[in-house]
Amino acid sequence: MFCNQCEQTAKGIGCTKIGVCGKTEDVAALQDLLTYALQGLALVAVEGRKVGIVDKAINHFTAEATFACLTNVDFDPLRFQKWINTTVKLREELKKKVKQAGGIVEFESSAASFAPAATLASLEAQGQELDFINSLDANEDLRSLKQITVYGLRGLAAYADHASILGQEDDAVYAYLHEALAQLTRKDLDLGALVGLALKCGEVNLKAMELLDAGNTGTYGHPVPTPVPLGQKKGKAILVSGHDLKDLDMLLKQTEGKGINIYTHGEMLPCHGYPELKKYAHFYGHYGTAWQNQQKELPDFPGAILFTTNCIQKPNESYKANVFTTGLVGWPDVAHIGADKDFSPVINRALALPGFSEDTDKGTVLTGFARNTVLGVADKVIDAVKSKAIRHFFLVGGCDGAKPGRNYYTDFVEQAPADCMILTLACGKFRFFDKKLGDIGGIPRLLDIGQCNDAYSAIQIAVALAGAFKCGVNDLPLSMILSWYEQKAVVILLTLFSLGIKDIRLGPSLPAFITPNVLNVLVENFAVKPIAATAAEDLKTILG
Repeated sequence: MFCNQCEQTAKGIGCTKIGVCGKTEDVAALQDLLTYALQGLALVAVEGRKVGIVDKAINHFTAEATFACLTNVDFDPLRFQKWINTTVKLREELKKKVKQAGGIVEFESSAASFAPAATLASLEAQGQELDFINSLDANEDLRSLKQITVYGLRGLAAYADHASILGQEDDAVYAYLHEALAQLTRKDLDLGALVGLALKCGEVNLKAMELLDAGNTGTYGHPVPTPVPLGQKKGKAILVSGHDLKDLDMLLKQTEGKGINIYTHGEMLPCHGYPELKKYAHFYGHYGTAWQNQQKELPDFPGAILFTTNCIQKPNESYKANVFTTGLVGWPDVAHIGADKDFSPVINRALALPGFSEDTDKGTVLTGFARNTVLGVADKVIDAVKSKAIRHFFLVGGCDGAKPGRNYYTDFVEQAPADCMILTLACGKFRFFDKKLGDIGGIPRLLDIGQCNDAYSAIQIAVALAGAFKCGVNDLPLSMILSWYEQKAVVILLTLFSLGIKDIRLGPSLPAFITPNVLNVLVENFAVKPIAATAAEDLKTILG
Protein backbone atom coordinates (compact mmCIF):
# COMPACT_ATOMS: atom_id res chain seq x y z
CA MET A 1 0.00 0.00 0.00
CA PHE A 2 1.10 3.53 -0.74
CA CYS A 3 -1.31 6.46 -0.53
CA ASN A 4 -0.35 10.12 -0.23
CA GLN A 5 -3.45 11.79 -1.67
CA CYS A 6 -4.57 13.67 1.47
CA GLU A 7 -2.96 16.21 3.78
CA GLN A 8 -3.05 13.86 6.78
CA THR A 9 -0.80 11.28 5.09
CA ALA A 10 1.55 9.48 7.47
CA LYS A 11 4.76 11.38 8.33
CA GLY A 12 4.01 13.80 5.49
CA ILE A 13 5.19 11.12 3.03
CA GLY A 14 2.57 8.42 2.54
CA CYS A 15 0.47 5.79 4.28
CA THR A 16 1.94 2.30 3.84
CA LYS A 17 0.23 0.06 6.40
CA ILE A 18 -3.20 1.60 6.86
CA GLY A 19 -4.49 5.01 5.91
CA VAL A 20 -4.67 7.74 8.53
CA CYS A 21 -8.25 8.03 7.28
CA GLY A 22 -8.87 4.38 8.20
CA LYS A 23 -8.51 3.02 4.66
CA THR A 24 -7.15 -0.52 4.70
CA GLU A 25 -4.52 -2.00 2.42
CA ASP A 26 -7.09 -4.07 0.52
CA VAL A 27 -9.32 -1.05 -0.16
CA ALA A 28 -6.32 1.01 -1.26
CA ALA A 29 -5.35 -1.71 -3.74
CA LEU A 30 -8.90 -1.92 -5.09
CA GLN A 31 -9.12 1.85 -5.52
CA ASP A 32 -5.87 1.82 -7.48
CA LEU A 33 -7.14 -1.05 -9.62
CA LEU A 34 -10.44 0.75 -10.26
CA THR A 35 -8.62 3.89 -11.37
CA TYR A 36 -6.47 1.79 -13.70
CA ALA A 37 -9.55 0.07 -15.12
CA LEU A 38 -11.21 3.45 -15.65
CA GLN A 39 -8.20 4.53 -17.68
CA GLY A 40 -8.87 1.61 -20.00
CA LEU A 41 -12.53 2.57 -20.33
CA ALA A 42 -11.51 6.19 -20.94
CA LEU A 43 -9.19 5.23 -23.80
CA VAL A 44 -12.13 3.63 -25.61
CA ALA A 45 -14.51 6.49 -24.73
CA VAL A 46 -12.10 9.05 -26.23
CA GLU A 47 -11.99 7.11 -29.50
CA GLY A 48 -15.74 6.73 -29.35
CA ARG A 49 -16.26 10.47 -29.32
CA LYS A 50 -14.15 10.73 -32.47
CA VAL A 51 -16.67 8.55 -34.34
CA GLY A 52 -19.77 10.08 -32.76
CA ILE A 53 -20.38 7.57 -29.99
CA VAL A 54 -21.08 9.14 -26.59
CA ASP A 55 -22.65 6.93 -23.94
CA LYS A 56 -24.35 8.91 -21.15
CA ALA A 57 -24.45 5.89 -18.86
CA ILE A 58 -20.67 5.52 -19.19
CA ASN A 59 -20.25 9.25 -18.53
CA HIS A 60 -22.17 8.98 -15.27
CA PHE A 61 -20.48 5.77 -14.26
CA THR A 62 -16.99 7.18 -14.84
CA ALA A 63 -17.76 10.19 -12.63
CA GLU A 64 -19.25 8.04 -9.86
CA ALA A 65 -16.44 5.48 -9.86
CA THR A 66 -13.74 8.17 -9.91
CA PHE A 67 -15.51 9.99 -7.07
CA ALA A 68 -15.64 6.75 -5.06
CA CYS A 69 -11.82 6.81 -4.80
CA LEU A 70 -11.80 10.19 -3.07
CA THR A 71 -10.73 10.21 0.59
CA ASN A 72 -13.36 9.02 3.08
CA VAL A 73 -16.05 8.13 0.55
CA ASP A 74 -16.15 4.34 0.36
CA PHE A 75 -14.22 1.71 2.30
CA ASP A 76 -16.33 -1.30 1.24
CA PRO A 77 -14.25 -3.85 -0.75
CA LEU A 78 -17.32 -5.59 -2.22
CA ARG A 79 -18.54 -2.38 -3.81
CA PHE A 80 -15.14 -1.81 -5.41
CA GLN A 81 -15.19 -5.33 -6.78
CA LYS A 82 -18.52 -4.53 -8.44
CA TRP A 83 -17.22 -1.22 -9.84
CA ILE A 84 -14.11 -2.85 -11.29
CA ASN A 85 -16.10 -5.60 -12.99
CA THR A 86 -18.64 -3.12 -14.32
CA THR A 87 -15.88 -0.90 -15.69
CA VAL A 88 -14.42 -3.74 -17.75
CA LYS A 89 -17.89 -4.87 -18.90
CA LEU A 90 -18.71 -1.34 -20.10
CA ARG A 91 -15.31 -1.07 -21.79
CA GLU A 92 -15.81 -4.24 -23.81
CA GLU A 93 -19.35 -3.28 -24.81
CA LEU A 94 -18.16 0.15 -25.91
CA LYS A 95 -15.30 -1.37 -27.90
CA LYS A 96 -17.80 -3.25 -30.06
CA LYS A 97 -19.75 -0.07 -30.82
CA VAL A 98 -16.61 1.94 -31.58
CA LYS A 99 -15.18 -0.76 -33.81
CA GLN A 100 -18.44 -1.00 -35.74
CA ALA A 101 -18.32 2.76 -36.27
CA GLY A 102 -14.79 2.53 -37.65
CA GLY A 103 -12.96 3.75 -34.55
CA ILE A 104 -9.75 2.51 -32.94
CA VAL A 105 -10.07 -0.19 -30.27
CA GLU A 106 -6.45 -1.36 -29.99
CA PHE A 107 -4.25 0.55 -27.57
CA GLU A 108 -0.67 0.51 -26.37
CA SER A 109 -1.67 0.76 -22.74
CA SER A 110 -2.47 -2.51 -20.99
CA ALA A 111 -5.25 -0.69 -19.10
CA ALA A 112 -7.44 -1.15 -22.19
CA SER A 113 -7.11 -4.93 -22.05
CA PHE A 114 -6.97 -5.45 -18.29
CA ALA A 115 -8.92 -8.52 -17.16
CA PRO A 116 -10.09 -8.52 -13.53
CA ALA A 117 -9.51 -11.57 -11.37
CA ALA A 118 -12.49 -13.71 -10.40
CA THR A 119 -12.24 -13.39 -6.62
CA LEU A 120 -11.99 -10.43 -4.27
CA ALA A 121 -8.70 -11.64 -2.81
CA SER A 122 -7.22 -12.02 -6.29
CA LEU A 123 -8.40 -8.53 -7.25
CA GLU A 124 -6.66 -7.13 -4.19
CA ALA A 125 -3.48 -8.93 -5.23
CA GLN A 126 -3.79 -7.45 -8.72
CA GLY A 127 -4.08 -3.97 -7.23
CA GLN A 128 -1.03 -4.47 -5.04
CA GLU A 129 1.01 -5.81 -7.92
CA LEU A 130 -0.03 -2.87 -10.10
CA ASP A 131 1.70 -0.39 -7.74
CA PHE A 132 -0.41 2.31 -9.39
CA ILE A 133 1.35 5.47 -8.20
CA ASN A 134 4.81 4.32 -9.26
CA SER A 135 3.43 2.96 -12.52
CA LEU A 136 2.30 6.44 -13.60
CA ASP A 137 5.83 7.47 -14.58
CA ALA A 138 9.43 6.61 -13.76
CA ASN A 139 10.34 10.31 -13.60
CA GLU A 140 9.35 11.61 -10.16
CA ASP A 141 8.45 15.10 -11.39
CA LEU A 142 6.25 13.80 -14.20
CA ARG A 143 4.74 11.33 -11.77
CA SER A 144 4.04 14.19 -9.37
CA LEU A 145 2.16 16.14 -12.04
CA LYS A 146 0.19 13.05 -13.01
CA GLN A 147 -0.77 12.55 -9.38
CA ILE A 148 -1.96 16.15 -9.17
CA THR A 149 -4.26 15.48 -12.12
CA VAL A 150 -5.47 12.10 -10.79
CA TYR A 151 -6.40 13.70 -7.48
CA GLY A 152 -7.89 16.71 -9.21
CA LEU A 153 -10.05 14.39 -11.30
CA ARG A 154 -11.46 12.83 -8.14
CA GLY A 155 -12.55 16.24 -6.90
CA LEU A 156 -13.92 17.18 -10.31
CA ALA A 157 -15.85 13.92 -10.49
CA ALA A 158 -17.43 14.63 -7.11
CA TYR A 159 -18.82 17.97 -8.25
CA ALA A 160 -19.93 16.57 -11.61
CA ASP A 161 -21.75 13.74 -9.84
CA HIS A 162 -23.51 16.10 -7.42
CA ALA A 163 -24.54 18.34 -10.31
CA SER A 164 -25.92 15.48 -12.40
CA ILE A 165 -28.09 14.35 -9.48
CA LEU A 166 -29.77 17.76 -9.73
CA GLY A 167 -30.13 17.51 -13.50
CA GLN A 168 -27.18 19.72 -14.45
CA GLU A 169 -24.69 18.31 -16.95
CA ASP A 170 -22.27 19.37 -19.67
CA ASP A 171 -20.67 16.76 -21.90
CA ALA A 172 -17.48 18.83 -21.96
CA VAL A 173 -16.92 17.84 -18.31
CA TYR A 174 -17.22 14.13 -19.08
CA ALA A 175 -15.14 14.52 -22.25
CA TYR A 176 -12.28 16.01 -20.22
CA LEU A 177 -12.62 13.35 -17.52
CA HIS A 178 -12.13 10.64 -20.14
CA GLU A 179 -9.43 12.57 -22.01
CA ALA A 180 -7.38 13.14 -18.86
CA LEU A 181 -7.68 9.54 -17.65
CA ALA A 182 -6.53 8.40 -21.10
CA GLN A 183 -3.68 10.90 -21.31
CA LEU A 184 -2.34 9.73 -17.97
CA THR A 185 -1.50 6.35 -19.51
CA ARG A 186 1.03 8.01 -21.82
CA LYS A 187 4.75 8.05 -21.04
CA ASP A 188 5.73 10.58 -23.72
CA LEU A 189 4.22 13.73 -22.17
CA ASP A 190 6.72 16.32 -20.93
CA LEU A 191 6.43 18.64 -17.94
CA GLY A 192 4.78 21.42 -19.93
CA ALA A 193 2.10 19.12 -21.34
CA LEU A 194 1.32 17.71 -17.92
CA VAL A 195 1.10 21.17 -16.34
CA GLY A 196 -1.38 22.03 -19.08
CA LEU A 197 -3.41 18.89 -18.36
CA ALA A 198 -3.60 19.79 -14.66
CA LEU A 199 -4.62 23.39 -15.34
CA LYS A 200 -7.28 22.14 -17.74
CA CYS A 201 -8.63 20.08 -14.85
CA GLY A 202 -9.07 23.29 -12.88
CA GLU A 203 -10.67 25.06 -15.82
CA VAL A 204 -13.21 22.27 -16.34
CA ASN A 205 -13.88 22.14 -12.61
CA LEU A 206 -15.06 25.76 -12.73
CA LYS A 207 -17.74 24.57 -15.16
CA ALA A 208 -18.61 21.64 -12.88
CA MET A 209 -18.98 23.95 -9.87
CA GLU A 210 -21.09 26.32 -11.97
CA LEU A 211 -23.37 23.41 -12.89
CA LEU A 212 -23.67 22.37 -9.26
CA ASP A 213 -24.40 25.96 -8.24
CA ALA A 214 -27.15 26.09 -10.87
CA GLY A 215 -28.56 22.82 -9.59
CA ASN A 216 -28.57 23.94 -5.95
CA THR A 217 -29.91 27.47 -6.49
CA GLY A 218 -32.30 26.46 -9.29
CA THR A 219 -33.87 23.80 -7.09
CA TYR A 220 -33.69 25.33 -3.61
CA GLY A 221 -33.38 29.07 -4.28
CA HIS A 222 -30.47 31.43 -3.64
CA PRO A 223 -29.24 31.30 -0.03
CA VAL A 224 -30.25 34.17 2.23
CA PRO A 225 -28.63 35.27 5.51
CA THR A 226 -29.98 32.96 8.20
CA PRO A 227 -29.21 32.56 11.93
CA VAL A 228 -28.73 28.89 12.79
CA PRO A 229 -29.11 27.59 16.37
CA LEU A 230 -26.13 25.72 17.78
CA GLY A 231 -28.10 24.32 20.68
CA GLN A 232 -30.59 21.49 20.83
CA LYS A 233 -34.36 21.16 20.98
CA LYS A 234 -36.02 18.59 23.21
CA GLY A 235 -37.13 15.58 21.17
CA LYS A 236 -36.09 12.97 18.66
CA ALA A 237 -33.26 13.88 16.28
CA ILE A 238 -31.49 13.04 13.03
CA LEU A 239 -28.12 14.53 12.11
CA VAL A 240 -27.17 14.90 8.43
CA SER A 241 -23.53 15.24 7.43
CA GLY A 242 -21.86 15.58 4.04
CA HIS A 243 -22.83 17.78 1.10
CA ASP A 244 -25.95 16.45 -0.65
CA LEU A 245 -28.85 18.93 -0.61
CA LYS A 246 -31.23 16.59 -2.43
CA ASP A 247 -30.87 13.83 0.15
CA LEU A 248 -31.50 16.36 2.91
CA ASP A 249 -34.59 17.63 1.10
CA MET A 250 -36.00 14.12 0.72
CA LEU A 251 -35.30 13.34 4.38
CA LEU A 252 -37.04 16.56 5.45
CA LYS A 253 -40.11 15.59 3.40
CA GLN A 254 -40.20 12.07 4.83
CA THR A 255 -39.86 13.25 8.44
CA GLU A 256 -42.57 15.91 8.37
CA GLY A 257 -45.06 15.42 11.18
CA LYS A 258 -43.08 12.63 12.85
CA GLY A 259 -41.77 14.64 15.78
CA ILE A 260 -38.15 14.45 14.64
CA ASN A 261 -35.88 17.51 14.47
CA ILE A 262 -33.23 17.57 11.74
CA TYR A 263 -29.74 18.88 12.50
CA THR A 264 -26.90 19.60 10.12
CA HIS A 265 -23.27 18.69 10.64
CA GLY A 266 -20.09 19.63 8.79
CA GLU A 267 -20.63 21.15 5.36
CA MET A 268 -24.41 20.84 5.60
CA LEU A 269 -24.56 24.01 7.74
CA PRO A 270 -25.08 26.31 4.68
CA CYS A 271 -28.25 24.34 3.81
CA HIS A 272 -30.08 26.41 6.41
CA GLY A 273 -29.80 29.42 4.08
CA TYR A 274 -31.67 27.85 1.12
CA PRO A 275 -35.34 29.04 1.04
CA GLU A 276 -36.75 25.69 -0.11
CA LEU A 277 -34.99 23.86 2.73
CA LYS A 278 -35.41 26.35 5.55
CA LYS A 279 -39.20 26.31 5.07
CA TYR A 280 -39.44 23.04 7.01
CA ALA A 281 -40.35 23.79 10.61
CA HIS A 282 -38.48 20.73 11.92
CA PHE A 283 -35.22 21.73 10.18
CA TYR A 284 -33.76 23.02 13.40
CA GLY A 285 -30.05 23.69 13.86
CA HIS A 286 -26.40 22.68 13.59
CA TYR A 287 -24.58 20.16 15.76
CA GLY A 288 -20.82 19.85 16.13
CA THR A 289 -17.75 21.98 15.61
CA ALA A 290 -14.45 21.19 13.97
CA TRP A 291 -13.40 18.04 12.10
CA GLN A 292 -10.96 16.98 14.76
CA ASN A 293 -13.80 16.70 17.28
CA GLN A 294 -16.24 14.72 15.15
CA GLN A 295 -15.25 11.32 16.47
CA LYS A 296 -15.75 12.70 19.99
CA GLU A 297 -19.03 14.48 19.29
CA LEU A 298 -20.91 12.04 17.09
CA PRO A 299 -20.96 9.10 19.55
CA ASP A 300 -22.80 11.45 21.93
CA PHE A 301 -25.51 12.40 19.44
CA PRO A 302 -28.72 10.81 20.82
CA GLY A 303 -30.31 10.19 17.43
CA ALA A 304 -29.70 8.68 14.00
CA ILE A 305 -26.85 9.93 11.80
CA LEU A 306 -26.92 10.08 7.99
CA PHE A 307 -23.77 10.53 5.90
CA THR A 308 -24.45 11.77 2.38
CA THR A 309 -20.85 12.15 1.11
CA ASN A 310 -17.30 11.98 2.37
CA CYS A 311 -16.63 13.90 5.55
CA ILE A 312 -15.36 11.62 8.31
CA GLN A 313 -13.39 8.50 9.04
CA LYS A 314 -15.20 5.20 9.39
CA PRO A 315 -17.59 5.31 12.40
CA ASN A 316 -16.34 3.40 15.41
CA GLU A 317 -18.22 0.65 17.22
CA SER A 318 -19.60 3.00 19.88
CA TYR A 319 -22.17 4.51 17.52
CA LYS A 320 -21.99 2.52 14.27
CA ALA A 321 -25.46 1.05 14.81
CA ASN A 322 -26.90 4.57 14.63
CA VAL A 323 -25.16 5.44 11.34
CA PHE A 324 -26.62 5.25 7.84
CA THR A 325 -25.10 6.18 4.50
CA THR A 326 -26.48 7.07 1.10
CA GLY A 327 -25.23 7.60 -2.42
CA LEU A 328 -21.62 6.53 -2.98
CA VAL A 329 -20.76 6.46 0.72
CA GLY A 330 -20.09 2.97 2.01
CA TRP A 331 -18.39 1.23 4.91
CA PRO A 332 -18.53 -2.45 5.76
CA ASP A 333 -21.24 -3.25 8.32
CA VAL A 334 -22.89 0.17 8.04
CA ALA A 335 -26.49 0.35 6.82
CA HIS A 336 -26.89 1.90 3.36
CA ILE A 337 -29.95 3.66 1.95
CA GLY A 338 -30.56 2.50 -1.61
CA ALA A 339 -31.38 4.36 -4.80
CA ASP A 340 -35.07 4.45 -3.86
CA LYS A 341 -34.13 6.96 -1.12
CA ASP A 342 -36.49 5.39 1.39
CA PHE A 343 -35.22 6.82 4.66
CA SER A 344 -37.51 4.68 6.82
CA PRO A 345 -34.57 2.84 8.47
CA VAL A 346 -33.05 6.18 9.52
CA ILE A 347 -36.40 7.49 10.74
CA ASN A 348 -37.22 4.34 12.68
CA ARG A 349 -33.81 4.37 14.34
CA ALA A 350 -34.25 8.01 15.34
CA LEU A 351 -37.65 7.21 16.86
CA ALA A 352 -36.12 4.33 18.83
CA LEU A 353 -33.31 6.46 20.26
CA PRO A 354 -33.87 8.88 23.17
CA GLY A 355 -33.22 12.16 21.39
CA PHE A 356 -32.47 15.29 23.41
CA SER A 357 -33.98 15.40 26.89
CA GLU A 358 -34.22 19.19 27.11
CA ASP A 359 -33.83 22.43 25.21
CA THR A 360 -30.31 23.87 25.23
CA ASP A 361 -29.42 27.37 24.05
CA LYS A 362 -25.87 27.69 22.69
CA GLY A 363 -26.42 30.79 20.59
CA THR A 364 -26.51 31.02 16.80
CA VAL A 365 -24.24 31.48 13.81
CA LEU A 366 -25.00 33.18 10.50
CA THR A 367 -24.87 31.46 7.13
CA GLY A 368 -26.25 32.23 3.68
CA PHE A 369 -23.77 34.77 2.27
CA ALA A 370 -23.37 33.25 -1.18
CA ARG A 371 -22.79 35.42 -4.23
CA ASN A 372 -26.40 36.56 -4.65
CA THR A 373 -26.49 38.01 -1.15
CA VAL A 374 -23.03 39.55 -1.18
CA LEU A 375 -23.40 41.06 -4.64
CA GLY A 376 -26.75 42.45 -3.52
CA VAL A 377 -24.87 44.78 -1.17
CA ALA A 378 -21.90 45.28 -3.50
CA ASP A 379 -22.48 49.05 -3.61
CA LYS A 380 -22.08 49.26 0.18
CA VAL A 381 -18.96 47.09 0.05
CA ILE A 382 -17.42 49.21 -2.72
CA ASP A 383 -18.19 52.45 -0.83
CA ALA A 384 -16.66 50.96 2.34
CA VAL A 385 -13.47 50.11 0.46
CA LYS A 386 -13.29 53.57 -1.11
CA SER A 387 -13.81 55.23 2.28
CA LYS A 388 -11.19 52.90 3.80
CA ALA A 389 -13.72 51.47 6.25
CA ILE A 390 -12.74 48.12 4.71
CA ARG A 391 -8.98 47.82 4.33
CA HIS A 392 -8.67 44.22 3.16
CA PHE A 393 -10.61 41.03 2.38
CA PHE A 394 -9.40 37.62 3.48
CA LEU A 395 -10.82 34.41 2.10
CA VAL A 396 -10.02 31.96 4.89
CA GLY A 397 -11.46 28.62 3.88
CA GLY A 398 -10.94 25.09 2.72
CA CYS A 399 -10.82 21.72 4.47
CA ASP A 400 -10.46 21.00 8.14
CA GLY A 401 -8.49 18.10 9.57
CA ALA A 402 -6.90 16.72 12.72
CA LYS A 403 -3.24 17.41 11.93
CA PRO A 404 -1.53 19.86 14.32
CA GLY A 405 -1.09 23.39 13.02
CA ARG A 406 -4.67 24.10 12.02
CA ASN A 407 -5.11 26.44 14.99
CA TYR A 408 -3.30 28.89 12.66
CA TYR A 409 -6.62 29.53 10.90
CA THR A 410 -8.44 30.32 14.15
CA ASP A 411 -5.61 32.66 15.13
CA PHE A 412 -5.67 34.33 11.73
CA VAL A 413 -9.36 35.20 11.94
CA GLU A 414 -9.16 36.31 15.57
CA GLN A 415 -6.09 38.48 14.91
CA ALA A 416 -7.28 40.06 11.64
CA PRO A 417 -7.77 43.81 12.25
CA ALA A 418 -11.30 45.14 12.73
CA ASP A 419 -11.23 46.88 9.34
CA CYS A 420 -10.79 43.57 7.49
CA MET A 421 -13.58 41.34 6.16
CA ILE A 422 -13.40 37.54 6.43
CA LEU A 423 -15.03 35.42 3.73
CA THR A 424 -15.14 31.70 4.45
CA LEU A 425 -16.36 28.44 2.99
CA ALA A 426 -16.08 24.67 3.38
CA CYS A 427 -15.45 22.78 6.63
CA GLY A 428 -12.31 24.75 7.48
CA LYS A 429 -14.61 27.46 8.86
CA PHE A 430 -15.42 25.32 11.89
CA ARG A 431 -12.18 26.52 13.40
CA PHE A 432 -13.77 29.96 13.84
CA PHE A 433 -17.37 29.95 12.55
CA ASP A 434 -18.84 30.94 15.93
CA LYS A 435 -16.53 33.91 16.54
CA LYS A 436 -18.35 37.19 17.11
CA LEU A 437 -16.40 39.60 14.92
CA GLY A 438 -18.91 42.42 14.70
CA ASP A 439 -19.67 44.29 11.48
CA ILE A 440 -18.47 47.04 9.19
CA GLY A 441 -21.22 49.47 8.22
CA GLY A 442 -23.89 46.90 9.03
CA ILE A 443 -22.22 44.11 7.02
CA PRO A 444 -21.02 41.20 9.19
CA ARG A 445 -17.23 40.90 9.16
CA LEU A 446 -17.47 37.10 8.94
CA LEU A 447 -19.39 35.95 5.86
CA ASP A 448 -20.11 32.25 5.40
CA ILE A 449 -20.28 31.72 1.62
CA GLY A 450 -21.15 28.02 1.88
CA GLN A 451 -19.78 24.57 1.08
CA CYS A 452 -16.46 23.79 -0.64
CA ASN A 453 -18.17 23.83 -4.06
CA ASP A 454 -19.31 27.38 -3.30
CA ALA A 455 -15.79 28.40 -4.20
CA TYR A 456 -17.70 29.21 -7.39
CA SER A 457 -19.59 31.90 -5.46
CA ALA A 458 -16.36 33.25 -4.00
CA ILE A 459 -14.83 33.48 -7.47
CA GLN A 460 -17.89 35.31 -8.81
CA ILE A 461 -17.72 37.78 -5.92
CA ALA A 462 -14.02 38.43 -6.58
CA VAL A 463 -14.59 38.86 -10.32
CA ALA A 464 -17.48 41.28 -9.72
CA LEU A 465 -15.41 43.38 -7.30
CA ALA A 466 -12.52 43.45 -9.76
CA GLY A 467 -14.92 44.66 -12.42
CA ALA A 468 -16.27 47.38 -10.17
CA PHE A 469 -12.77 48.64 -9.38
CA LYS A 470 -11.64 48.18 -13.01
CA CYS A 471 -8.71 45.97 -12.05
CA GLY A 472 -7.69 42.32 -12.07
CA VAL A 473 -8.53 39.94 -9.23
CA ASN A 474 -4.84 39.87 -8.26
CA ASP A 475 -4.96 43.67 -7.82
CA LEU A 476 -7.81 43.60 -5.30
CA PRO A 477 -7.17 44.04 -1.57
CA LEU A 478 -7.91 40.34 -1.27
CA SER A 479 -5.77 37.50 0.08
CA MET A 480 -6.58 33.80 0.01
CA ILE A 481 -5.56 31.81 3.06
CA LEU A 482 -6.49 28.21 2.33
CA SER A 483 -6.39 24.92 4.17
CA TRP A 484 -6.57 21.60 2.40
CA TYR A 485 -7.27 18.00 3.30
CA GLU A 486 -8.51 16.02 0.30
CA GLN A 487 -8.99 16.01 -3.44
CA LYS A 488 -11.81 18.53 -3.79
CA ALA A 489 -9.40 21.05 -2.32
CA VAL A 490 -6.82 19.97 -4.90
CA VAL A 491 -9.13 20.64 -7.83
CA ILE A 492 -10.30 23.97 -6.40
CA LEU A 493 -6.67 25.05 -6.13
CA LEU A 494 -6.19 24.01 -9.77
CA THR A 495 -9.25 26.10 -10.65
CA LEU A 496 -7.73 29.16 -8.99
CA PHE A 497 -4.46 28.56 -10.84
CA SER A 498 -6.34 28.20 -14.14
CA LEU A 499 -7.84 31.64 -13.52
CA GLY A 500 -4.37 33.08 -12.98
CA ILE A 501 -4.93 33.87 -9.29
CA LYS A 502 -1.65 34.34 -7.43
CA ASP A 503 -0.20 34.71 -3.94
CA ILE A 504 -2.32 31.98 -2.38
CA ARG A 505 -1.17 30.84 1.05
CA LEU A 506 -1.69 27.11 1.55
CA GLY A 507 -1.46 24.95 4.64
CA PRO A 508 -1.13 23.52 7.15
CA SER A 509 1.45 21.62 5.07
CA LEU A 510 2.13 21.29 1.38
CA PRO A 511 1.00 18.17 -0.52
CA ALA A 512 3.35 15.20 -0.16
CA PHE A 513 2.82 14.34 -3.84
CA ILE A 514 4.35 17.62 -5.06
CA THR A 515 8.09 17.33 -5.71
CA PRO A 516 10.45 20.28 -5.15
CA ASN A 517 10.78 20.84 -8.90
CA VAL A 518 7.02 20.87 -9.45
CA LEU A 519 6.62 23.18 -6.46
CA ASN A 520 9.12 25.55 -8.07
CA VAL A 521 6.96 25.63 -11.21
CA LEU A 522 3.91 26.57 -9.12
CA VAL A 523 5.85 29.20 -7.18
CA GLU A 524 7.29 30.76 -10.33
CA ASN A 525 3.96 30.86 -12.15
CA PHE A 526 1.47 31.48 -9.34
CA ALA A 527 3.53 32.64 -6.33
CA VAL A 528 1.84 30.02 -4.17
CA LYS A 529 3.42 29.79 -0.75
CA PRO A 530 3.03 27.85 2.51
CA ILE A 531 1.43 29.58 5.46
CA ALA A 532 3.91 31.06 7.92
CA ALA A 533 4.65 29.59 11.32
CA THR A 534 2.17 32.01 12.90
CA ALA A 535 -0.85 33.93 11.69
CA ALA A 536 0.70 37.15 12.99
CA GLU A 537 3.63 36.77 10.57
CA ASP A 538 1.35 36.42 7.54
CA LEU A 539 -0.90 39.28 8.63
CA LYS A 540 2.12 41.54 9.00
CA THR A 541 3.47 40.54 5.58
CA ILE A 542 0.13 41.04 3.84
CA LEU A 543 -1.02 44.23 5.55
CA GLY A 544 2.37 45.82 6.14
